[in-house]
Amino acid sequence: MALPWTDLATLRRQYQFDDLQSFLDLYYRLMAVLRTADDFRDLMLAYLERASHDGVLHSEIFFDPQVHMGNGLSIDTVMDGLLEGMRLGRERWGITSSLILCIVRDLPVESAERTLDAVEHRVGDLVGIGLDSAEVGYPPSLFTGVFDRAGRMGLHRVAHAGEEGPAGYVSQALDLLHVERIDHGVHSADDAGVVRRLAADDIPLTMCPLSNTRLHVASSVRDLPIAALLDAGVKVTLNSDDPAYFGGYIADNYRALERDAGIALKDLATMARNSIEASFVDEDERRRMLAMHDAWLRLRLHDDDEGKAKVAGMKGTDADGTNTEGTDAEGTNTGA
Repeated sequence: MALPWTDLATLRRQYQFDDLQSFLDLYYRLMAVLRTADDFRDLMLAYLERASHDGVLHSEIFFDPQVHMGNGLSIDTVMDGLLEGMRLGRERWGITSSLILCIVRDLPVESAERTLDAVEHRVGDLVGIGLDSAEVGYPPSLFTGVFDRAGRMGLHRVAHAGEEGPAGYVSQALDLLHVERIDHGVHSADDAGVVRRLAADDIPLTMCPLSNTRLHVASSVRDLPIAALLDAGVKVTLNSDDPAYFGGYIADNYRALERDAGIALKDLATMARNSIEASFVDEDERRRMLAMHDAWLRLRLHDDDEGKAKVAGMKGTDADGTNTEGTDAEGTNTGA
């Protein structure tokens, strides 16, 4: 396959993004290099190995089948490769994972319906449905029927909302799509009523600080409303998002909040614990992971009055940082 860049240095220069759309333009173009089930297996393994080394116990990974089917691949090619990578990842590193099929919101709604048709025979291999890609101008309300159908298929429902779009998109995702988690949700903080609702209804946010700064959602991690949302009682979780593009796997996101935003270890640990509570695993597995997290925390905090300590090895899950999208594993999307 021919790409328009003749060397790695030139390609790396393309990774300077002005906004979400400039990233998506590159991201979708590079997804075309994924052609075989082995490609998707290798992509998944590369992500899971890195995530495991960062202390991730479980990862819920987005993938964008509409794009791959548009590139001439079958849904079975994509999913067979991803699932084999997940099986090998658990065998090699003990990390568990599951797949969330993401709907590309700037493609026609009919394309989303056809995607559900194509994947219906594989619904048992999925844990949920999500909504991603260019947010502004593509409100959640467009996908009410798609998400209703996915719910009848037994899938958990999540959606990107309030990343570049307004807080009103968060409300739409809750009211119309009946989502259980909001991905990103940065602009939730712009509406006090939305914040109160998220806290009262215990709706998790899967926040991705390094992605947000690289895409200019905020100028720095210090400017993100993470601390304010935590203080308001919102169940904030910390995730990676397309880390190969944004230069930040999950531990990098934790370190950035500690280093650049002054977030104490006790609050970072709260977000890791929140991620376990918000994950789509059975209750036995949730209790197992919570016990591991709490044991880790006791070792780190017993003599640390300020809640400051090394964050590497923190035990948790990665949800919006599991993207296996693009040409390698990214935090949460299996843009694969």
